[in-house]
Amino acid sequence: MENKEIKKIVKERYSEIASSGGCCSCSCKNKELNNQISESIGYSKDEIDNVPEANLGLGCGNPVAMSKIKPGDIVLDLGSGAGFDCFLAAKRTGKTGKVIGIDMTPEMVKRASSNAKKYNYTNTEFILGEIENIPLEDNSIDITISNCVINLSPDKDKVFQEVHRVLKEGGKMYLSDIVLLKELSEEQKNNEDLLSGCVAGALQKQDYIDKIINAGFKIKILQEDKDISKRQYQGIALESLKIEATKSKEVNNP
Repeated sequence: MENKEIKKIVKERYSEIASSGGCCSCSCKNKELNNQISESIGYSKDEIDNVPEANLGLGCGNPVAMSKIKPGDIVLDLGSGAGFDCFLAAKRTGKTGKVIGIDMTPEMVKRASSNAKKYNYTNTEFILGEIENIPLEDNSIDITISNCVINLSPDKDKVFQEVHRVLKEGGKMYLSDIVLLKELSEEQKNNEDLLSGCVAGALQKQDYIDKIINAGFKIKILQEDKDISKRQYQGIALESLKIEATKSKEVNNP
């Protein structure tokens, strides 16, 4: 499947989710189920209730909880959706810091901006853009977070290179993402529901790790959630991988 076709499928699906009030393409159908999924991947009730409209039941971990965000930090969220993780990060950065959310769907950016205004999150900004071409200056970000988004990109090398570019020296990336533990069938690889549902576009675990290292990061694996396969992905051989990646001085060429 061509990259443009992949992006079109993903963009259309997440535009629908933003407009409909949210449901994970894997299994969620209502607010209660969204909350159950969020609890199962590491969010507390207080975090879920922080901005209820922002919880669309999407994600495979809690990158803010495992991050080291501190007051004054400039934080970037890749694939920010309705702003769920951004608002949690904004509570940590305080008014002296800022959280920037980037999403490729206008509907998500509009919804997140509306949530920010409603709940008075003045230290957040939501911009339309692609994570393969981040519209920010070099060395401008302290911490990047991402929650079950990079697997959707058809050019993951470019994503990690862009994150490396915008992070300050020593800056960190905290991500939760789906990686495969076995090869998918050709039918699975071309299934549009699995593509928008975080599976068909996912990489093998070691391939994913290698791409981060080759982009110039030192990595630390924080957690591997294999049970998520049974909870959300019908037993497909995959896991949610949680990583802390630190920008190093030299880029390792593949």
